[in-house]
Amino acid sequence: MAQSLSLERFQRRNSTYYADLRRLHQQLIAPGQRVLEIGCRLGDLLAATAPAHGVGIEPDAQMAAAAQARHPGLRIVCAAPEALTPELLGDFQPFDVIVLSNSLNTLADVQAVLEGLEPLCHGRTRLVISFHNWLWQPLLKAAEALGQRRPQPPESWLTPGDVTNLLDLAGWELLKAGQRCLLPRRLPLLTGLANRWLSQLPVLSQLGLTHWLVARPTRLAKPPLPSVSVVIPARNEAGNIAAAIERLPLLGRSTEVIFVEGHSSDNTWGQIEQVCSAYQGPLQLKALRQTGKGKADAVWLGFEAATGEVLVILDADLTVRPEDLPRFISALAEGRGEFVNGCRLVYPRSHAAMPPLNTAANRFFAAVFAWLLRQRIKDTLCGTKVIWKADYERLKAGRAFFGDFDPFGDFDLLFGASKLNLKIVEVPVRYQERSYGTSNIAHVKEGLILAKMCLVAATKLRFTP
Repeated sequence: MAQSLSLERFQRRNSTYYADLRRLHQQLIAPGQRVLEIGCRLGDLLAATAPAHGVGIEPDAQMAAAAQARHPGLRIVCAAPEALTPELLGDFQPFDVIVLSNSLNTLADVQAVLEGLEPLCHGRTRLVISFHNWLWQPLLKAAEALGQRRPQPPESWLTPGDVTNLLDLAGWELLKAGQRCLLPRRLPLLTGLANRWLSQLPVLSQLGLTHWLVARPTRLAKPPLPSVSVVIPARNEAGNIAAAIERLPLLGRSTEVIFVEGHSSDNTWGQIEQVCSAYQGPLQLKALRQTGKGKADAVWLGFEAATGEVLVILDADLTVRPEDLPRFISALAEGRGEFVNGCRLVYPRSHAAMPPLNTAANRFFAAVFAWLLRQRIKDTLCGTKVIWKADYERLKAGRAFFGDFDPFGDFDLLFGASKLNLKIVEVPVRYQERSYGTSNIAHVKEGLILAKMCLVAATKLRFTP
């Protein structure tokens, strides 16, 4: 009991730091998941993630008992992190999220603990790690000497590079990482400014007290080929409908194609009806008419009607070749990525397909979004995107977090994928000049919308409270 009282006293003394740590994990972990925390102490951080099933591992028996009494809705197990087994944890596994917060530096064998997590995981498990920046070690030791920080056992000197290397050795893949918390004590006006805004700026970001990383397992068995639904939003694309079906290869175990026509002034709907009624091949064709407006609305309508395990967006202008889609499906089905984005900016392309000013704008927004999402993105505006339907359903459930104002759908999906900690990969495509019709893009208007979305993403993903 003395241990828990001591920890409570130091948590109150450093309430600003612990509140920031809770907000970080609430941002990285969606509520309602099966969460395991290793080194849970009093269980407060685990409880803050609002798990459907929360299990905490705490090696100190008195601390474990205090945590169980404090949070009766959690299951607290007194055990050493190195001794975890599926039998010890019972029916709560496998876990959706495993948390190691400020525990890594005191483990006797970090690699052994990371390797031992594999039996507790499924293919979509996320490992969330947070630990102190070693640059702060002199200040932290001084705080211990002055009675401002709880005394710590001997600690390992771990940098983000060390942890990434250990994750690689143990069969984990780093997805994204960051730093935060420049001021762990409350100073009126300064703490909010420093921790929300200054801590994310270049150079200053390297000085934050807290390093954090998100990783996924890489050694689990690959799933069988999935069923696939290809959604083709079409507005004024009558000349491309037949070609889309003629050129589309079979994808996965079965291939469903869903045309969504949206207020065309040409004969697009007539062409869709004709192609669907005359087709006798292996593809499963559906035709829908949009009642709302915008590409995003058309895509969401198609996604709702889709029955496949994988959802694909293929623009009806066919500037991204249907023949390239098998590469997208392979990347997803083989586990190399969990959200697959097309990239038009690798291979040569004509000025007619993408004028120089458009290329410059694409590169600019890609650089901004890569920084915001903390994952490599080279082309945010490519219309071809692929996602597991189960992940889309989770993304849709959390759509209110960013707001529903994206008329394209590209950024809604990218933001949502990042919020879910999905691994984003890009498949290079050869971008073609359209052979029928004209572009529906209003460059200036939509550029302003993109700028607004950048600001929203900055406040939601980078400069967080």
